[in-house]
This record gives sequence, structure tokens and C-alpha cells, in this order.
Amino acid sequence: MDKPVEDIGWTRTAIALHWGTAALIIAGFALGEYMGDLAVSPMKLKLYSYHKWLGVTVFALAVIRLAWRAFNAPPPFPQKMPSWERAAAKAAHALLYALLFAIPIIGWLGSSAHGFQTVYLGVIPIPDLLPKSKELADLLEEIHEQLNHALFLIVIAHIGAAVKHHFIDKDDILRRMLGGGGRK
Repeated sequence: MDKPVEDIGWTRTAIALHWGTAALIIAGFALGEYMGDLAVSPMKLKLYSYHKWLGVTVFALAVIRLAWRAFNAPPPFPQKMPSWERAAAKAAHALLYALLFAIPIIGWLGSSAHGFQTVYLGVIPIPDLLPKSKELADLLEEIHEQLNHALFLIVIAHIGAAVKHHFIDKDDILRRMLGGGGRK
């Protein structure tokens, strides 16, 4: 007997990538907010390195997530989910993916324009793509910050939608991403 649509879950790999990315985004956002107000010091420079490492890792996970998703279709939406919610969910996910790529790239470009090379985990140098330019660096830094705030709002909406589905719609969208009804 086939399982109802609601019983088909995400793969364990997709769940691990989702929650790993979520944890890194939260850490990167919190670190970015904290370090931005610090006076220039060796500690601030160290925190910037950690922030960059988080960004590079988020970017790498976004690449892996897209590759995984290309070969592993997501579970279908619940049958009772209205078409406007399906469209909104698809748009929100597309925007989330776009930001998972854009934010680290703009951060990297801004770091390049500031004249500070990114050295991933203190070992792997990532080449600078832009010449040093204070004006461009300041602009890219502002764009990076604003996109992070947009990502924060979209993540809050994403969480709100999952909670709404769980408590109001009483479907299993949240349970599936928590590992209930998952596939291998």
C-alpha cells in the first residue's frame, strides 16, 4: 500500500544539510552583528576570519544542497495545501537559495575590496577578485549587511510558516523536516 503524500519525508541527507545550514546561518548572523560594533583589535580580526569561514561553508553547503536536490526530489506538498501557499513556498525557497549564494559572494567581494584576503580555515587562500577600493568595499559591506537582514526576515517567515503548518493546518511539513517520515 502506498503511503499518503503527507507520510513521504525528506531524505536524511537533505535534513542534515538543512539543519547544518540553519545553524551556520544563525552563527554567522550573530557573529556579524556582534563583531560589527567592536573596535579594531586582534580579536575583531579573528572574529572576521571566523565569520568568513562560516560564509564560505554556507556557500559550499548551498552548492551541495542544490546538487543533492537535482537528484533527489523534495517531498510533495500536502494535498490540501492551497495553490497560493505552494507558490509562496516555492518563491521563498528560491529566494533563500539565492541569498545563500549572494551573501557569501558579496561578503567575499567586499573583503577583497577592503584588501583582506579570505583564507578559509586559516589554510586555504581564496583569491581576491577586486582591487582595493574603500568606496566599493563600503558599498559591498552595506549590501552584504542588508541582504543578511533580508535573509533573517525570510528565515523568520520560513519558521513561522512551518509553525503555522504544524499547529494550525495540522499537517506534517515540520515533522518531515525534523526527521519524521524521512527517507534514507
